[in-house]
Amino acid sequence: MAWRNKTTVTEFVLLGLSPSWEMQLFLFTFFLLLYAVTLFSNIFIVLVISKNHHLFNSPMFFLLSHLAFLDICLASFATPRALLGFLTQCQTISFQSCMTQIFFLHFFGGTEMFLLIVMAYDRYMAICHPLHYASVMSRHHCMGFVLASWAGGLLHTSVQLGFTISAPFCGPNQVDNFFCDIPLIIKLACVDPYPLEVMMVTNSGILSLVCFVALLVSYGLILSTVHSRHHSEGSSKAFSTCTSHLMVLIMYFGPCIFIYVRPHTRFMFDKVISVFYTTVTPFLNPAIYALKNKEMTAAMGKLVARHSGQVSAQVRANPAGRLSWWRHTRRWCPRRTVLNSVSLLQMV
Repeated sequence: MAWRNKTTVTEFVLLGLSPSWEMQLFLFTFFLLLYAVTLFSNIFIVLVISKNHHLFNSPMFFLLSHLAFLDICLASFATPRALLGFLTQCQTISFQSCMTQIFFLHFFGGTEMFLLIVMAYDRYMAICHPLHYASVMSRHHCMGFVLASWAGGLLHTSVQLGFTISAPFCGPNQVDNFFCDIPLIIKLACVDPYPLEVMMVTNSGILSLVCFVALLVSYGLILSTVHSRHHSEGSSKAFSTCTSHLMVLIMYFGPCIFIYVRPHTRFMFDKVISVFYTTVTPFLNPAIYALKNKEMTAAMGKLVARHSGQVSAQVRANPAGRLSWWRHTRRWCPRRTVLNSVSLLQMV
């Protein structure tokens, strides 16, 4: 490809999701709540797994902690910028920032795609080959799988960004979404977009489709093995785990395939799909993995109970500190507020 860099565009205009100010206020509230819950739930999962020795040494939960971290990253590459745009009506984004969004979107997204493959392989070995599971999914191998996932994501995004950033942009600069992505950017290039579209379909679309089909086949083998075990307790637990994983696969790969396999056509609900796989999926992943897993919910309850017990013990063991706190707050708070706070403190 012998494109000469004739880029004159220094910034892009993000048209967002709606031109209505009222709708933008609603979207700001919706995105803010969704983002806050996503950060809290995924950070909580990472803390629970890291604080629990049993979960941290389990390959499945070790990989789950990395998935939660990737969800934090995936939810953060564009959402804070979108929240600022909803309030300030600042719709412009520099060329460098736009390319940075593309880089991190496909870096974190590609890494999560490969990590989901590793998680499926983990469940396949645990259910179909339990005798070899401990040796194959050792901590050393798990670390290697995680590093390979990050390397695969880096390679995936580097190829796409290399093709995109070398294309000249000298004309229109309006991006019909709240973040920059390759299907929208390559249509603004001042060259024939066909080579870029082939690159995108091959690198993102076909790769997502092949991985999704391979994962469906692997989970089909797992469910077939589970079904042959009839109604044992272990089979029921394995079936529940596989069902949760399949829900994640459909939510993650479905929008990616829909967006990146068809470069020539674009529909109005593409924006809704882009919101789904960049903000909603990182929000739903903790609920699917944590709330449906008894070990995870038990570990969460123990961590909360232990933390609450430590706080209560510190308050009861330091009455002088409690009195000092009361004297300090009395100077700054109304009397009724202080009395209410003291009453709540005595109830602990």
